Amino acid sequence: MTDMLRAPAEVKYAEELDWLESIDDAPKPFSWRLSPRMIRLFVLGSERADGLDREISPKWFGDRSFVERSIVTLASDRGLLLIGDPGTGKSWLAELLAAAISRNSTLVVQGTAGTTEDHIKYSWNVSMVIAKGQSRASLIPSPIMTAMEKGVIGRFEELTRSTSDVQDALISILSEKYVSIPELDDDNIVFAQPGFSIIATANSRDRGVNDLSSALKRRFNFVRIPVVTNKKSEAEIVRFRTTELLRRHRIELDVPPNLLDILLQSFADLRAAAASATSDDDKLESALSTAEQIGVLEDAILHSTFFGDRSLRAETLAGSLVGSLARRSPEDLAILNKYWHGVVEPRSKEDGGEWPAFLEGGRQAIATLS
Repeated sequence: MTDMLRAPAEVKYAEELDWLESIDDAPKPFSWRLSPRMIRLFVLGSERADGLDREISPKWFGDRSFVERSIVTLASDRGLLLIGDPGTGKSWLAELLAAAISRNSTLVVQGTAGTTEDHIKYSWNVSMVIAKGQSRASLIPSPIMTAMEKGVIGRFEELTRSTSDVQDALISILSEKYVSIPELDDDNIVFAQPGFSIIATANSRDRGVNDLSSALKRRFNFVRIPVVTNKKSEAEIVRFRTTELLRRHRIELDVPPNLLDILLQSFADLRAAAASATSDDDKLESALSTAEQIGVLEDAILHSTFFGDRSLRAETLAGSLVGSLARRSPEDLAILNKYWHGVVEPRSKEDGGEWPAFLEGGRQAIATLS
């Protein structure tokens, strides 16, 4: 197999999935490759109490109840809608669930303003239609239709980003479990096979963009994924994802624990400031999510590797944080400048350590962008 920039979960964790499948003797719904308990174990990782002969690494860090409810929903007749703020791991959880259930997480529709009903149902190979007419051979099934035919999980990312008429095309699929092809006289219905379901994701910040109809809402079970606020859990997520990124880039560089603490504390401070802000102008445009923390750290690591001395420094981390979060000028720069003077500067005097270097690096970055 050739190298991939980003392997899907079923490829990346193929060895674990094969092993879990080989020892799994529990009942499995429909055509699922793993039982619900094994799926939960694959997503959340093993514990000593599980009594396994090998360790299964945790891949998603969150409350067990969210994973369990998601699995139960997919075993029912309803679709699963994972909803939450940007960067809370909704898409990653959807990919892991699809990989564990179907060993295929790539049947994905990306919701945008340009998504059409064809992306959900089917389209036509124009050259074949001209040459031989409309037939099943000239039909191009959507990822959702392919999932129906194979009895596996289909995914719909950013559901509320697509228009209402496109969303409504899902209603018959989720309720009737078939797609009609009126252009054909024969073989003109595609029925969903047992095991088919849809995992959709939606950002809670997109509320009001294209709200779901009440009819479509009834076809989904909602699982709300909250923002991670526990520092220990967030640190585990950042370490896990950063380790993966380093491995992907083939970079050997240690992230000092004290710099990770500074990054986590900075985001916690900025979130608190955003929560107490009285207007949108006083809030950073960034969602300040865990995913954005990972992006800041990755940026700093790559900068240190390519343009530094291959060691992560507080000044570089501060510059990456400012550069990543200062999206609006002058609003975001003013908010960051206020944070640097009102929080980072006093903390550097009181706590010392890497904070003074972090203070100076941030000041320089803000001055450069101002």
